[in-house]
Amino acid sequence: MYRGRLERDLSLWVEKGLLPEAMAELLLVEYDSRPASFSLGNVLMVLAAVLLAAAVLLLIASNWEAIPRLVRVGAILALIWAVYLGAALLFARGASAVASGLLVIGALSFGGAISLIGQMYHLSGDEQTVMYLWFAIATVSAALFRSGVVTAIGGFLSWASFAVYLTDYGARWVGFDPWAPPVMAVVIVALVRFTGAARARHLAYLLAVGWLAWLYTLHEDIRTAFAFVLCGMAAFISVSLPPLRGSAFIRAAGAAPAFYPFLVAAVGLLLLNIEHDEGWPLVVVGMATLATAVLAIALQGRDNGAVRYLAYATFAAEVFYLASVTVGSILGTSSLFLLSGLLVAIVAWAVIRLERRFGARSTEVTE
Repeated sequence: MYRGRLERDLSLWVEKGLLPEAMAELLLVEYDSRPASFSLGNVLMVLAAVLLAAAVLLLIASNWEAIPRLVRVGAILALIWAVYLGAALLFARGASAVASGLLVIGALSFGGAISLIGQMYHLSGDEQTVMYLWFAIATVSAALFRSGVVTAIGGFLSWASFAVYLTDYGARWVGFDPWAPPVMAVVIVALVRFTGAARARHLAYLLAVGWLAWLYTLHEDIRTAFAFVLCGMAAFISVSLPPLRGSAFIRAAGAAPAFYPFLVAAVGLLLLNIEHDEGWPLVVVGMATLATAVLAIALQGRDNGAVRYLAYATFAAEVFYLASVTVGSILGTSSLFLLSGLLVAIVAWAVIRLERRFGARSTEVTE
């Protein structure tokens, strides 16, 4: 997809005389020489590793009572050591796809080994502790081998750990365990920066957003929803304006630094819409939601597709919601849409003027 767009842009620049044809061809050759971000072979190897790990663990579990206890422990430890040593040797030889598959087997086998040994020796402990240990081993493995695949496994394990807590305690804050999800999210983001597993960062960000939503369920305090909106939009505006927007750290993270704060603000606005469903509070929250969506499009809509589509969805959902709530009052609905239309028109006019001014400045600089 990107290559096709790049080829069209290069052809257009060649036609306009902005770029020599030879240079355009060299740029395409350089792009084609890069390793592909998606490899069907690598994906299939990882899937095969998952299936093999499941098969080994199920085979051991099915014949668990027939195998002597020491043989069981030795087999599990030998399997884990074998896959990690094999992965190290394969990485040294450049066979990264097969090595990644072995790391997946090792990471998954470790969790199964903890559970099976605990059952065999009747060790005390709960499922939450097992998840913490499993996550810790996976993150250490990801750091040692600088593996993006194991980083992604660590991201899924952080979600599984949070799910275990929700299953045990639900909407209750018990001990220090509720602090684990944000800590795990920070660890995953650090691993993403170290291993280069860019897509795995979304697991950490979504975990943080889910944890914030869970915080609201503890008390369902309207002030928490306001905090989501204010803090989310403050972070969104901060990363959308200089100097943060131009920083190397923000650019390297792609759409995420702007998208997820805006998502938190959208969640807060959703909660406010649920709490205020009639009267002037409904109008105020509705106008604030529409204005927030327009502001997001104005600041990030051109360069950030994720923010743009989320803002579109937020705007459209709010309009339909207001229409459904105020359907009994046609005059009230038309007045609300009239004010909203005027507001959007004013913002659109201001954005167009700013874009023209910025475009004129950039033309003067190039001349």
